[in-house]
Amino acid sequence: MRNMLKTIKDKLEHGQSLVLVTVIASSGATPRGAGARMLIGKEGRICGTIGGGAVEYRSEQIAAKVLEERTSFGHDFTLTKDDVQNLGMICGGACNVYFHYLPAGDIHTVTLCEEAEVQFQKGSDLWLLTEIGDGGRMGLYSQDLGLWGISASEELKLSRHPERIGSIFAEQINTSGRVYVFGGGHVAQELVPVLAHVGFRCVVMDDRPEFTKPELFPGAEEVICGDLRKISDYMTIGGNDYVCVMTRGHAYDTVVQAQVLKCRPAYCGVIGSAMKAAGVRKTLKEEYGLVEEELDLVTTPIGLNIKGETPAEIAISIAAQMILCRAELNGL
Repeated sequence: MRNMLKTIKDKLEHGQSLVLVTVIASSGATPRGAGARMLIGKEGRICGTIGGGAVEYRSEQIAAKVLEERTSFGHDFTLTKDDVQNLGMICGGACNVYFHYLPAGDIHTVTLCEEAEVQFQKGSDLWLLTEIGDGGRMGLYSQDLGLWGISASEELKLSRHPERIGSIFAEQINTSGRVYVFGGGHVAQELVPVLAHVGFRCVVMDDRPEFTKPELFPGAEEVICGDLRKISDYMTIGGNDYVCVMTRGHAYDTVVQAQVLKCRPAYCGVIGSAMKAAGVRKTLKEEYGLVEEELDLVTTPIGLNIKGETPAEIAISIAAQMILCRAELNGL
C-alpha cells in the first residue's frame, strides 16, 4: 500500500484523475478478500489487483465510467457458474467493491499520502480509513497522529484485519513490527528481498563488515554491523517483532537467542537441525537461565518443510512460515 499511495500522490500532482478500487467484503470463492485494491487511470490499470478474472475485468470497465462521471459508489458482484469456471473454481461467490473517484490535484488526498509516508518512516501502526459513499474521503489513524482527515460519529475499534465499521472501511496498512535477521550470509541475502516484497520491514545485523553491505539486502530498512553479544545497544525488540537467527555458527546463534528470547518476540526462527536445537536449548536453560516459556518461542528448524536445499529455497520456506505466522497474529 505504501507504493500505491506514492503512485496516487504522483499521478494526482501531475494532473491525472484516478479511481481507487477496493474490495470491501467478500464471501464464497472470490479471488481476493477484503482490502484488495487496484488503481485505475484513464489508460487502465496502473497497479494493484483485486484478483484478476471476471471481477477485475468488470471493475476496470466500471472504473472507466467512474472517471467520466466523477462519482464514487459501491457495486455488488455475484460470480455466475461461467465466471467461476473461468477462474478455475468449483463454487460461486460474491463481493462488494467500492469505486473511489480521486480528482486530479486533490489536495486532501495528496496530503494524506504525505502524512502516510511520515508514519511509514516512523514505523507506526497505521490504518487507512475510507468513507463509503459519494463524496467520501480517506483518512488515517495512528497512535501519534490520531484520527486524521475524516471524522467518526462513534469510536472506531480498529483491528488488524480489514473491516467495515459503519460507513467507514478500515484497513491496517502498516505495522510497528519488524523482522530482525541475525547473520548476513547467503540465506539472509535471499530472504530479505522476499520478505520486503510481501510487506515485512527488515533489519539485518552481522558483526562482519563484508556481510553488512546494504547492496546485499535489497529492500532492507537497515543493515547493522555490530557486536552480536550486545544486541540491545543497536535495537529494541518487542512483542510485535519477528526474529530470524542464522549466524555463522552455533555459538553465535546461542548468544543471539539468549538475548532475543527474553524480549518475547512474536516469532523466533532458528536455522539448524533438530539435534543442534536440543543442545542449544539445554545451554540456554542451564547457562543463561531461560525458562521453558521463553524456550518454547523458538521454531527450529526454521521454515516450512518443503524439502528446500538451496539458500533461495530455504528463504522461500522461511518467508512462507512467517506469512502464516503474520496471518495468525492478525486473526485470519
